[in-house]
Amino acid sequence: MLKFLPLKTIATKLTSSSSQSTIFFSYTKNNSNLLRRSYSAMGDDSGMDAVQRRLMFDDECILVDESDNVVGHDTKYNCHLMEKIETGKMLHRAFSVFLFNSKYELLLQQRSATKVTFPLVWTNTCCSHPLYRESELIPEKALGVRNAAQRKLLDELGIPAEDVPVDQFTPLGRMLYKAPSDGKWGEHELDYLLFIVRDVAVNPNPDEVADIKYVNQEELKELLRKADAGEEGLKLSPWFRLVVDNFLFKWWDHVQKGTLTEAIDMKTIHKLI
Repeated sequence: MLKFLPLKTIATKLTSSSSQSTIFFSYTKNNSNLLRRSYSAMGDDSGMDAVQRRLMFDDECILVDESDNVVGHDTKYNCHLMEKIETGKMLHRAFSVFLFNSKYELLLQQRSATKVTFPLVWTNTCCSHPLYRESELIPEKALGVRNAAQRKLLDELGIPAEDVPVDQFTPLGRMLYKAPSDGKWGEHELDYLLFIVRDVAVNPNPDEVADIKYVNQEELKELLRKADAGEEGLKLSPWFRLVVDNFLFKWWDHVQKGTLTEAIDMKTIHKLI
């Protein structure tokens, strides 16, 4: 049972019990504009990590159609529920950052054990979502997505903004994919693929990242072999695997040759469902 509590000022207290979820709506004084929504998730979500719970309900993802036109927004929670994904209405914008150091080694992260989707899998440097906010909706040269990437590199890996200037990200392409995580959660994303070559200071946030490592091409191929063989319990995120199988090594060659701009194709949306 849901109990709705309309407020005249911003709600500051979140209450819950095992038998109900409480939804707070916060308005301006004349109640004309919805400012913020916070949810307490109970039942099957009662074991959700507090940080991930906050992100799932506070973050508003950008809903798009298959041509990447903005059609609305919804919570990160709703966007990752498989039952809602299967309605076909939760396709949302995402990004995947591939950060290389000056030795052209790729920084990988292992997602934390508390992540709601794909915990403890290895993936590319940073994977997240631009949010439904002005600075991350700017379409010109994917500036909104690049702003979001800079924000999340700080949030997840502690990389200072000055180490990853937004004008140093190269958007190479876009792909559309769908992937279940478990019976409840999954992904349905239109993913911007961003490359950047920078030597950076890294200080991972344990709420987001369990481990990191830099790899060269041969070391990544060995990780792929282990994942395919099921060795050491090693798993890769589905979006990272799609990029590896379709684009990564040829784009990596361009990085090493200094010809990355030759690989840019932001007109095509690769449907890899």
